[in-house]
Amino acid sequence: MSASAESTRDQALAATRAWVETFVVARNVCPFAGREVARDTIRYVAVEAGDWEPALLSLVAECERLDETPAIETTLLVLTSGLEAFDDYLDFLAVAETLLDDQGYEGTYQLASFHPDYCFEGAEQEDPANFTNRSPYPMLHLLREAGLEQALEHYPDPEAIPERNVATMRELGAQVLASALAELHDGKR
Repeated sequence: MSASAESTRDQALAATRAWVETFVVARNVCPFAGREVARDTIRYVAVEAGDWEPALLSLVAECERLDETPAIETTLLVLTSGLEAFDDYLDFLAVAETLLDDQGYEGTYQLASFHPDYCFEGAEQEDPANFTNRSPYPMLHLLREAGLEQALEHYPDPEAIPERNVATMRELGAQVLASALAELHDGKR
């Protein structure tokens, strides 16, 4: 790996860890993330996605790692290059979801999707609600479905989580959120 690629990888992983701690946990975007951060059960993996095949093989390898390592609750697959355009990312996500199904992981793992330019279907690009799924780098969040179901069983009114997050993002505003995300990406946080 070149020094430049190693530097990009290290920056992407540092930015993602900081995002989880200072955005996801601090703003309670995912009410279950704080516990996993405290337990150190989140695996962070950087993968170049300019060539889809090795990136998709890395996704399958992470599923296999989760199969073999129950102490890891979840994996964040940080896509360091190749999927900067949101439409390209969505195409990759569709292939990744199909691959998980083809590999027999439906019902075992699910993917949550995050991208710096994430925009929900039908939403305006400037809507602060999109920041619920914006991250410093494109990524796939590989979740254990059993762990998610267990966490939801013990959480009051889990259906209200998305609505609460949208309200929080809109209260903070797009400019504040965009600045915070840019600082994370650039390693200033």
